[in-house]
Amino acid sequence: MFLSQLPAVFALGVVSQVVQIVLLRELLMVFHGNELSLGIILAAWMLWVGIGSHLGSKIARRSIKPVTIVSIISAASVIFFVFTVFSIRMLRFFFTIETGAYFSVSDMTLSCLIVIAPVGLLLGIQFVMLAKVWRENDKAHDTSAAEKTYIGEASGNIIGGILFSFFLVHLFNSFHAVVFSGFLMVAATLLLVLKCRHEGLSMAASIKPALFMVMIGSVVFFLFLGPLDKWTYTLQWKFFSPEYLLVETRQSKYGTISVVQREDQYSFFQSGNLIFSTAGPVVESPALEEQEAVIFAHFAMVQHPAPEHVLLIGGGLRGTIREIAKHPVKHIDYVELDPVLTDMARPYIPRSTIRAIDSPLVNLIHTDGRLFIKKTDQTYDMIIADIPDPSTAVINRYYTEEFFREVKSRLNPGGVFVTGAMTTPDMRGEAAANRNTAIYHTLKRVFPNVLPAGQRFIFFFASHQQGQVSADISILRQRYIKRQINTDGFSHRHFDLLLEESQLRRINWIIRNHGRNPDAHLGNPESGPLFPPSIEEQEIMETKLPPVNERFFINSDFKPIGYYYTLRFWDVLAGGNHRDTFKWILRVQPWWIAPVFAFCIVFPLVIKCVPTLKKNRADRHFAILLAVFSTGLSTMALQVAIIFSFQSLYGFVYEMIGLITALFMGGLAIGTFVSRNLVREKSSITILAGIQFLIALFAMVIAFGLPGAAKLEFPFIVVALFSAMTFLAGMFNGADFPISVACCQSLSKDPEKATGTVYGVELFGACAGALVASVVIAPVLGITAVCILAAIANFTAFLVLVISGAWQ
Repeated sequence: MFLSQLPAVFALGVVSQVVQIVLLRELLMVFHGNELSLGIILAAWMLWVGIGSHLGSKIARRSIKPVTIVSIISAASVIFFVFTVFSIRMLRFFFTIETGAYFSVSDMTLSCLIVIAPVGLLLGIQFVMLAKVWRENDKAHDTSAAEKTYIGEASGNIIGGILFSFFLVHLFNSFHAVVFSGFLMVAATLLLVLKCRHEGLSMAASIKPALFMVMIGSVVFFLFLGPLDKWTYTLQWKFFSPEYLLVETRQSKYGTISVVQREDQYSFFQSGNLIFSTAGPVVESPALEEQEAVIFAHFAMVQHPAPEHVLLIGGGLRGTIREIAKHPVKHIDYVELDPVLTDMARPYIPRSTIRAIDSPLVNLIHTDGRLFIKKTDQTYDMIIADIPDPSTAVINRYYTEEFFREVKSRLNPGGVFVTGAMTTPDMRGEAAANRNTAIYHTLKRVFPNVLPAGQRFIFFFASHQQGQVSADISILRQRYIKRQINTDGFSHRHFDLLLEESQLRRINWIIRNHGRNPDAHLGNPESGPLFPPSIEEQEIMETKLPPVNERFFINSDFKPIGYYYTLRFWDVLAGGNHRDTFKWILRVQPWWIAPVFAFCIVFPLVIKCVPTLKKNRADRHFAILLAVFSTGLSTMALQVAIIFSFQSLYGFVYEMIGLITALFMGGLAIGTFVSRNLVREKSSITILAGIQFLIALFAMVIAFGLPGAAKLEFPFIVVALFSAMTFLAGMFNGADFPISVACCQSLSKDPEKATGTVYGVELFGACAGALVASVVIAPVLGITAVCILAAIANFTAFLVLVISGAWQ
């Protein structure tokens, strides 16, 4: 009978993984690629699968026909998978959100809880029912079948991650992927029905035709999913921005790219984020849509007296590359991440921009900008980062101290680095002030000479030589005129506007003085004197100011506070009212965790003092479930830490999420297999306590090892280390499951109850870990703090197991 249930269990793992990744990608697009949503999505998934497993344990104890229930769930899954993808794309219809505005944290949470519920419940129930089928076929009375099911599902997860990353993401749209998954699940269930006889021959006779019909219906429906995909994307854009017409959509390994049109204007979005806009291919001179790119290019280029070798990261498609090429440069390396975006843009951008990109002067490189700078031996007179505001952790990695140091190492003597971000007039409001001040102070940690300038868009000019960048209008005007540049979008008179003296002094006063007291991040910056000193005087005065509050005003790969401020900034611009939520998260202190873990330690001591509870071994019940919860919390928190760290370095988690998950599940499967086959006394709380201690130790190793791994020069070694950490995290999680289930059954005497309880509590812990780690701890306290949280959780579980009598 082993061959009958194994395909169904394996298919459950494959399907769970593929559907989870599809829903994750779809929701990330709706939430504009915001990494805060990553934890919320994973938390909602774990929560509902956990509830489903708990509900499944109740059903399993009362049902004598588990194969029938498995068949019903498999058949229903096809419909629910499609409905869930459709619901995600229609989410904005059900919320009162201004055009172009972001979902709030509460809206994201409610959305995920609603749309993921049906799928999560079904998959959670399915796991417990398949475990019961396996136990009945083995005629066993222990939890060995649950362990086998756990290994089989994890093995399917591995294949699902690989299958999606290498095949499905390139061949199918989201609807195709989930219907294919449903078909696979039904086919495996049909095999189970044909082979499993203990529920009677009538069961196979009645269910087999229904499953055949579902399979045939899936194949027919599959043929119409292309038009459905286009139609739902069109509806999605109507809800997001009704004035735009969706022209084209393509799936890239870096995200979903959409081209939308409004009259003669074309705009490009990736994962719901605006990349750039253009006036179309027939416009030769810079139009209004490209005015910002024109100003950015020329204002940047005159900061160097004779730039010959230039590196441009992003922005070329919006016209920046065309304007840079008008200066007397010898070579331009233009790095653009996504070749799909470049290919899609060609029919819609001006021909002058295409000619500039295709000219011998320009070397177009499709790769990640940070990876290019890390690997290249080339040095440059100017490095220009023309990228969007750091509204996600992926983009924020171009505004961190680590990136700025990498840039500095690639600049020639006297070289200049240029970046920028949106702002408000006079830096009004705490959101704009905090974000742009954080960029300035982070740059200042690396470059001794940093000049902020601008009004609605603030430029940051940085150099490692004092006096290299300039706010002197006459110098910049002379350089521009000498180069004899002819463009309709810029002239030497622009410098009078860009460097208007009073505006320049006010912006510099705010940026240089803000962020230097403990509560600066919670309030508006000081307005400063009516007539601020000159830039030269401010630079001297700055050396005598108090030190910067590094926790909230130094943006780094391992503490990405910059993107958190940007979310608040765009919330303000879009008229959002989520100020209190963001402020509460910014107030989080590390010591807040102490009362929670103190309660966990004191509670079993109290139980031991109550005779009735002590007799019922309530302290051991609590200790076992706390260990299960802590394992789920810590392993998911470590996953978030590893994903965020990997993303900060390489930026392509969207592409790699399937492989990263496959590595984790591979470790989980091996850990479960080793624990199941090598541990003789599985119900030993002593062994369970030992595993908790090892997980805590492992988490501390990762906490202090991640920053060191990030500094390694060889990308292959870094990838190998991150893969090993992911694999080991999964292995510890897997090793914990058989011991926990056996310990739980030794108290409850019911294998289905033990299986459902442990599986559900572990997922509840993972839910909490994903939510707390990604939404609260990682952006504010840092990624290292996430790992320390994981270590504290498991060490607390270790202590509680000891208190409950692990060594009695």
